[in-house]
Amino acid sequence: MAQFMDIHHGMKGITADQLSEAHRADLAIEEEEGVHFRHAWADPESGTVYCLSEAPSAEAVQRIHERAGHKADEIHPVPLST
Repeated sequence: MAQFMDIHHGMKGITADQLSEAHRADLAIEEEEGVHFRHAWADPESGTVYCLSEAPSAEAVQRIHERAGHKADEIHPVPLST
């Protein structure tokens, strides 16, 4: 399965609890699209959130994020990693 890194902007001031809550919302429905969200990171100062997932497509990732209430602004394939 392919890996994707998605980026959310405009989340300035996000707390660790809010990040965990958003991640749990994705995890609760991820199987419906064959997606697995592996990890999420946030920079509260800039308001940027990053999510790493495995999924059949970027569209599947976006559908889960939209349904969970936080549409991604960018989704990038990650074809190589170490």
